[in-house]
Amino acid sequence: MDETIFGRALSELRGSVAGSSGLPAEAGRLIVVSNRVAPIEEGQPTAGGLAAGVLDALHEKGGLWVGWSGEIVDGASRVQPERQKGRIQLQTLDLAQADYDAYYRGFANSALWPVLHYRSALARFSRADYAGYRRVNGLFAAAVAAKLAPEDVVWAHDYHLLGFAAAMREAGVANRLGIFLHTPFPAAAVFMTIPVHAELARSLCQYDLIGFQTEADRRAFEDYVLREADGHLLPGRALVAFGRVVRTGVYPIGVQVEEIRRQAEPPADCPHMTRLHGSIGDSKLIISVDRLDYSKGLAERFLAYERFLEQNEQRRGSVTFLQIAPPSRSDVESYREIRQGLEREAGRINGRFAELDWTPLRYLNKGFARQMLMPMYARADVGLVTPMRDGMNLVAKEYVAAQDPIDPGVLVLSQFAGAACELKAALLVNPHDPDEVAAALEQALSMPLPERRERHAEMLAALRRNSLSAWRDRFLGDLGSRR
Repeated sequence: MDETIFGRALSELRGSVAGSSGLPAEAGRLIVVSNRVAPIEEGQPTAGGLAAGVLDALHEKGGLWVGWSGEIVDGASRVQPERQKGRIQLQTLDLAQADYDAYYRGFANSALWPVLHYRSALARFSRADYAGYRRVNGLFAAAVAAKLAPEDVVWAHDYHLLGFAAAMREAGVANRLGIFLHTPFPAAAVFMTIPVHAELARSLCQYDLIGFQTEADRRAFEDYVLREADGHLLPGRALVAFGRVVRTGVYPIGVQVEEIRRQAEPPADCPHMTRLHGSIGDSKLIISVDRLDYSKGLAERFLAYERFLEQNEQRRGSVTFLQIAPPSRSDVESYREIRQGLEREAGRINGRFAELDWTPLRYLNKGFARQMLMPMYARADVGLVTPMRDGMNLVAKEYVAAQDPIDPGVLVLSQFAGAACELKAALLVNPHDPDEVAAALEQALSMPLPERRERHAEMLAALRRNSLSAWRDRFLGDLGSRR
């Protein structure tokens, strides 16, 4: 990190912060840092796993949330005035076009994202993009350092901020720093396809605690450090690498079961549910909700549903597949191509199977607020969650939590989603095999009530053990510990 750039940004951003802390007094405040500060106004479309988890944590704990505003501005990147929303203080940065292009569109989403999801062939690396990534990580670090008190605990999130701790340490910050990776962490040989993998690993090890979604992700990181970075393992699974001791942990992100179940029971006159019931009648409903991304396996899922209709003629006319796919990174050409391809496939499948009174596949390229989605989950007989690779996938957990325990639906889940480690009573499938997914759909739709109840009860117990609160408290407890 260019110390001149950092020093200039720090001097511009330095200021005082007022507010209460939800952490114990001796632990200082909780400061959350993420790429985006999500909308927290009522009625906004549902946020992804990172935003939902962070938002719920800060609602309970209070504290400061620092991140990009989502705005791209002329001239230099700049900080916006701090805002207060309930117990949450918001500090956002607007990004210059060049910073956005290099940091977000460039290194984060064109190089890191595909590699972390085992799609190295799609990765596009540029030294200039990486320099921009480091520069923006430094700007985030400057914004946080300007607000930091000695006992504050800093919790960074996800692949956008792999260089954040290194920038903080270069500025002399000694506070406890932790990062939670919402994405998978790939095998060492895959991670090494990133030309700057060694520098990224060194930067990651500037954190005191690195959290992963699954044990497989943690093992992959450990394997890289031990084999490629001359690290070694201490008792308790701490790592010594790059002259530092860094701890790792597995913290599967969860959901708030009771809140989701309440949201899943709308008023009897709920307009959008009335329209849904009226349009599908007594048809069985299969639902999928995914951000529009190649890691989610939507094209493969459409093919599997087509195979299901081919193989189960008796189901035609009596089942509807609802795919909700909010736009994602719409300014990136590859994502526009994904959307266009899915629209073509949806039209082709409907053209092949539709009748005057039946549309087999409904593809909605839009988002819905959580209070609208949860009743849809509850109405669905099958939740179809089949990413090619996913850190966790909270849709799977939300679907289970939304179900009526008396008459629950069935979850069909990719074995490559992090949620599969906990939701073992789902019908686990390989999303690369359309015949297997098609067979699982028929099994789900034919499953007797006692088996549905038994599977749902087992998954619900897992959700309660690893709730959103448990995820937050375990991570922050470990981050605050100096063992």
